[in-house]
Amino acid sequence: MIHKKERKYIPANLPIEWETLEPIYNELLNREMNSVEELEKWLQDRSEIEAALEEDFAWRYIRMTCDTNSEELLQKFQFFATEIEPKIAPYSNKLNEKFVASPYADKLDGEKFFIYLRGVKNALELFREENIPIQTEIQVEQQKYQSITGAMSVMIGDKEYTLEQASVFLKDLDRNKRQEVWQKITERRLQDREKLNELFDHLRGLRHQLALNAGFENFRDYMFKALGRFDYTPQDCYNFHEAIEKEIVPILAEQAEKRKIALDLRLLRPWDTDVDTSGKPALKPFAEGTELIEKSIQCFSNISRYLGERLEIMKDNGLFDVESRKGKAPGGYNYPLSETGAPFIFMNSAGIFRDLTTMVHEGGHAVHTFLTADLELNDFKHCPSEVAELASMSMELISMDNWDVYFKDEEELKRAKKDQLFDVLKTLPWVAVVDQFQHWIYTNPDHTDEQRTEAWTQIFDRFGASFVDWTGHEDVKQNLWQKQLHIFEVPFYYIEYGMAQLGAIAVWKNYKENPEKGLQQYLDALKLGYTKTITEIYETAGIKFDFSAAYVKELAAFVKAEMDKIG
Repeated sequence: MIHKKERKYIPANLPIEWETLEPIYNELLNREMNSVEELEKWLQDRSEIEAALEEDFAWRYIRMTCDTNSEELLQKFQFFATEIEPKIAPYSNKLNEKFVASPYADKLDGEKFFIYLRGVKNALELFREENIPIQTEIQVEQQKYQSITGAMSVMIGDKEYTLEQASVFLKDLDRNKRQEVWQKITERRLQDREKLNELFDHLRGLRHQLALNAGFENFRDYMFKALGRFDYTPQDCYNFHEAIEKEIVPILAEQAEKRKIALDLRLLRPWDTDVDTSGKPALKPFAEGTELIEKSIQCFSNISRYLGERLEIMKDNGLFDVESRKGKAPGGYNYPLSETGAPFIFMNSAGIFRDLTTMVHEGGHAVHTFLTADLELNDFKHCPSEVAELASMSMELISMDNWDVYFKDEEELKRAKKDQLFDVLKTLPWVAVVDQFQHWIYTNPDHTDEQRTEAWTQIFDRFGASFVDWTGHEDVKQNLWQKQLHIFEVPFYYIEYGMAQLGAIAVWKNYKENPEKGLQQYLDALKLGYTKTITEIYETAGIKFDFSAAYVKELAAFVKAEMDKIG
């Protein structure tokens, strides 16, 4: 069993109420610091209270997403968002000011504290008192997406299924069955189209005001600063989109043509994209959630004893919720528990191949959480997404050589690997679509629903919608953006998947060439947390932080060659 780390500053059983928190923040604010050592102790004490609050918030979020029907769990989440966070925000800003103003700040170890100090100065530049209530409202409002989508289900035959469970039927060999289920799923989504449009319009307005208050022309530019994107610009993102369009989309067009021929179809329709072209039933890597967990522990153990032990610890401590059920929020995530030093994995498994890749993806995040658990400051663990997603996406590929624990049949194993590598390439255009759409949304803040639909369609078409014939279902295509949780809940957190996907291919390439060295470089990079720049972390992993057209072409060619080797 694992336990929270022993606290050295705050009480062990501190109630998370403002009456108990305010004296702690006042003590930090008023404490005298007369040496570098005293400043470091102050930073450690501040880190301790912040870790305690993060873990408390984590459990509120986890419990709410596990049961979106519970009004009590929703209220507990909202209490933190409305009664705790808004009161902490001005204190955090004052503590940042106190730190930067300290004559000892510049005498701290420059190598160790460079990233932290840069982040504090960035937060100070962004802070506006008038944005606190707006941020609180955004926090509460964006959770409505979970409630709306978590309530979606469809009837197939005489049984009710969540949309995640129903998606299993999209792999059915019976084309009529696939079409029937696809239409039911999409019709259910369309029922809440206007509700989600209204929710998003409200969030868009709040986010734009947030940006204006902070002195930015638009929310896109505000978020680039808020996300600490010191290593690239919006123009770099556009260049990356173009590289994906030039180098990846043609490969996927070729694969779509092969799919059409293999299925003996004149036209590919939206319900034809997930069925296996071999004519064999859908891959079934496990029967239910406990089996998925056990097999994943074995898979990770076969790579490294350390990796397997991390998942074993999580299982023993009840840190998984993997089964899909009605009332559970959609999607999957790994949530770090800042004091405990372990993570919680949440997902909606339905016994399909995609669940396997979700598990190893979130398992990569989990390993990252364990590796950074003992870093000195809580902020050192707050990795940028370009690094966090490198951890998860690399694990998807590194784990492939041990997928025989899920697939005993050699042909099924080959199918799984080919599907995974195809998905690696397929991810990149979708990333470009979602990212470019968000650039358009927030640099055109006064757009109408009709203009947003037109912009989405144009962007989606550019990156491969032409592979599939959408005739008669144009309304579904126009509404696909509403499936993407990130657009509602974590805006602009998406291009990182593309950057990290390239990095993951490079990590895997190193691992294929020298497994022991490649794995060690990967783990060494993750151990750094956010104590180095993104470029330095990637270099520690033995790869480049590069998303130029030439690099995209080089890595895409490697993936395609590996697909061809599988046969």
